[in-house]
Amino acid sequence: MVRRGGHPDHRHVERLAPGHSVERREDLLVGEIAGHAEEHEGIGPVHAATIRPAGEGPRRYDLLVKRVGYLGPHGTFAEEALKTQPDLVADEAVPLRSVPHVISAVESGEVDLGLIPLENSVEGAVTVTLDMLAFDTDLLIQREIDLPVVLCLGAKPGTRLDQVEVVLSHPNPLGQSRMWLGRTLPEAMARVTNSTAEAAQEVAKSKKAGLAVITNLGAIERYGLEVLASEIEDHPSETRFVVVGQGIPGRTGHDKTSVVCFQREDRPGSLLAILQEFAARAINLTKLESRPAKRGLGEYCFFIDFEGHIADELVADCLRNVAAKQAEVKFLGSYPVAGHEEARKKRRAATKAWRTASAWVDDLRAQVRPTGDLT
Repeated sequence: MVRRGGHPDHRHVERLAPGHSVERREDLLVGEIAGHAEEHEGIGPVHAATIRPAGEGPRRYDLLVKRVGYLGPHGTFAEEALKTQPDLVADEAVPLRSVPHVISAVESGEVDLGLIPLENSVEGAVTVTLDMLAFDTDLLIQREIDLPVVLCLGAKPGTRLDQVEVVLSHPNPLGQSRMWLGRTLPEAMARVTNSTAEAAQEVAKSKKAGLAVITNLGAIERYGLEVLASEIEDHPSETRFVVVGQGIPGRTGHDKTSVVCFQREDRPGSLLAILQEFAARAINLTKLESRPAKRGLGEYCFFIDFEGHIADELVADCLRNVAAKQAEVKFLGSYPVAGHEEARKKRRAATKAWRTASAWVDDLRAQVRPTGDLT
């Protein structure tokens, strides 16, 4: 886990000799930067050792990304989300059966990155993803992707709407169309599958009559099904996906950070004390969610998303104080925000105000006379 302490020492590296290859020289340079980063305000050694530089041009790290795993099979919303990221051009996009399979594939090196669903604006969190990030993996979030969700009901050609007896889908789309199903197919049973595309596959292959699937239009077309109804979601919604991998992306100035906090003791005001560290620095929270901490009944941990990057002085200072005084913190990643230019303006204003206040305090402290000096 990426926590306080336990970081490697990168100070002793070879000289950047001209005889080295470009790749070797780049490796040595990154190591030397990481080794000295703790001397620079706002970047702790754990994070500096894994921060990648941000830039517009291709980097060797990017060129090594050849395989991207995602929640499959072909035709899922996860695949649709992957298609919206032109810079994640992979030699092979690898569909995998479940979120745990995606994470395991990244950890083992079978794929370089993994794309998994995190939450939906209507149904809320994908709990298996939250739990794995908090308890079961050291992978970090590399970026987020927001995908508008349009749901369709599909079935084998020739199937009429009034013939549908069983509707298959992932739990989230079933929940997002609950009211529509109640009005339109009140007698139909709902059956859960690992993904919407898996449900489409099953409907396409099954010899049973009366099966239908809730999925996207692309999956319906891919598996030779027919659209019985479109735009069946009860409310307009988006699904947030995250890309997970190794290391921390470089700061862009338009970033978000995710952590999970485990309270050291259950006492009145303990959550408030954590939140006050953010409020005192004008750091805007974009998400706060509790989950069982897996330590006992009634014990919870708190997932917190907020604006800013671990390389920001303000964010580093905040997390330093939370970890030192309030809670055990697991760092889940700092990564570019999906859209929302306004967040960048807020962060710049908050950082400027904090630096001004810090300079004022430093000036006051510089005026303090040594003890016993009355002059």
